[in-house]
Amino acid sequence: MDTIRLTTAQALVKFLNQQYVDFGNGPERFVHGIFTVFGHGNVLGLGQALQEAPGEMTVYQGRNEQGMVHAATAFAKQSRRRRIMACTASVGPGSANMLTAAATATANQIPVLLLPGDTFATRQPDPVLQQMEHTYNLSITVNDAFKAVSKYWDRIYRPEQLMTALLNAMRVLTDQADTGAVTIALPQDVQGEAWDYPLEFFRKRIHRIVSRTPHPDELAAAADLIASKQRPLLVCGGGVRYADAGMELRAFAEKFAIPFGETQAGKSAVASDCAYNLGGIGVTGNGCANALATEADLVIGVGTRFTDFTTGSKSLFAHPEVEFLTINASLYHASKLDALAVVCDAAEGLRALSATLEKRGYRTAYTDEIVVAKKAWEVERKRLSDVEYTVNQEADRPDRSSVSFVPEVAGHLDEKLSEYAAKLNTSLAQTQVLGILNEYLPKDAIVIGAAGSLPGDMQRMWNSTVPDTYHMEYGFSCMGYEISGALGVKLAEPDREVYALVGDGSYQMLHSELVTSLQENKKINVILLDNMGFGCINNLQMEQGLDSMATEFRYRGPEGQLSGELIGIDYAASAAGYGVKTFRASTAEQLRDALREAQLQDRSTLIDIKVLPKTMTHGYGAWWNVGVPEVSGSEAVRAAHEQKLEQLGKARSY
Repeated sequence: MDTIRLTTAQALVKFLNQQYVDFGNGPERFVHGIFTVFGHGNVLGLGQALQEAPGEMTVYQGRNEQGMVHAATAFAKQSRRRRIMACTASVGPGSANMLTAAATATANQIPVLLLPGDTFATRQPDPVLQQMEHTYNLSITVNDAFKAVSKYWDRIYRPEQLMTALLNAMRVLTDQADTGAVTIALPQDVQGEAWDYPLEFFRKRIHRIVSRTPHPDELAAAADLIASKQRPLLVCGGGVRYADAGMELRAFAEKFAIPFGETQAGKSAVASDCAYNLGGIGVTGNGCANALATEADLVIGVGTRFTDFTTGSKSLFAHPEVEFLTINASLYHASKLDALAVVCDAAEGLRALSATLEKRGYRTAYTDEIVVAKKAWEVERKRLSDVEYTVNQEADRPDRSSVSFVPEVAGHLDEKLSEYAAKLNTSLAQTQVLGILNEYLPKDAIVIGAAGSLPGDMQRMWNSTVPDTYHMEYGFSCMGYEISGALGVKLAEPDREVYALVGDGSYQMLHSELVTSLQENKKINVILLDNMGFGCINNLQMEQGLDSMATEFRYRGPEGQLSGELIGIDYAASAAGYGVKTFRASTAEQLRDALREAQLQDRSTLIDIKVLPKTMTHGYGAWWNVGVPEVSGSEAVRAAHEQKLEQLGKARSY
């Protein structure tokens, strides 16, 4: 057998360069690059291999280990899981920083390859710098923590172990039903150790992704179930986008007159102008989709995991005879809600089911309900877009100056709105900003978000004219994903404008990959909405009867609580220090001007938009089960708990 002598790290890089995937259109390179933050645990082993022979992989310099993995995740997500990036970090804190992003990738079932440095396999220098010692088990390192957030985990103690580890890694990374983060821990001494690897190991490998067709028995049962129902509802999940099945879903809906709601991951698989597209569904859904969801006698989930936000904690689909049918590549997800499971590729399943139902002459019983519901939501959407903060000029007291304005989330901080308006110097409402953005951004631009109140506003209000232009990480709802993810999206779609919609709280958590976007000359646009707090959680806190506490951004007051003056931050000045082109907006006209100017720039931009709290979208008929205290001295909290029990009694228990 012909062999080649390489270090473990050199063999790893050589192998990754030879991996291809074929989704039916010919082989394409699978691993397109590697994000790095070098330290003593990886710079001499993997670093040397990448320096001498990177092959076709581009080496990107990350700024924060969590951020670079978010970027890699977003790259794979926007590439519909057909291209990936690898990420490497050093021993200890460098590797541990990747844990949150690894969990984000796995929760969303997005493939990403993690190569954390690890402590010495020989243990000769123990404890090496940054090593965590466990007196009861010396084999445990920080990297064992990745087991809980990885779809596949391995550690390379000997150079020859690399071969089986990498073959298994590719198996999971290309698994359309059960993929996510794959972690291969690399002890820093083993990275530099050599072995005579078989040349056959480095041959070009093509991982052929075969679209699974539905089993005839499952298909027949699904057709029987649909034929027995009058008002079915489709739920379009992320699997529709990963299977490139948007056209099939639209054709299916139009042929049989079946409306569909969109999950966060499924939104923009089909353009919003489709007559049967109701828009976002669930806790962050709109009044149109949620109204029809309560009346559906059959829910057909396509490529969805049926999370609590989609199902309203299993209470949204309230028809007394409602049943569930799921088309999903994963048996696990297809079986949720005790559904009739059709385990197959989304496109294949929809095509086969369409042909079967067409032979039966099936048509739903909907008349004008869909049109009426969509028109009603458009009226509401227009109202939300036109909301603007107004001041009662006749008020004779400063503390009553905002009495004429009722925020969307009323009854929480009403008496403080004038204080916020003065500190932020703004008249902008958050829903108004969303309306302007949806109108003025290029129709083929990609918008990205992740956490806070913005995902709700976007799922409800955003109309996607061009498919695959809505990129939302809501499987883990990880604050800090937005800007890092925007870089990953831009690497995947370099010819499109990319806009990260981020709140001030999330921006403070993680925005370091802005620097990498400048370094790589990959322009991203940051739309930062500053309402001086963790507004989404403040809503939740106060809705359940609690007072506002540690969710507004305030100085500590003289009484010892976080109730002093509001903390004003000039985010534009912060980003300008990196070299980002920045703008400020506190009026609608300033925002429109900034958007026009930002499109003319050739480097990353940031628009610092000041918005009032409590002006985000709210409600629309879906319930969310949260941990309301059963015992409290507050009458409001006790009332909230009683309301929870009442809603829980209406929800499915499994």
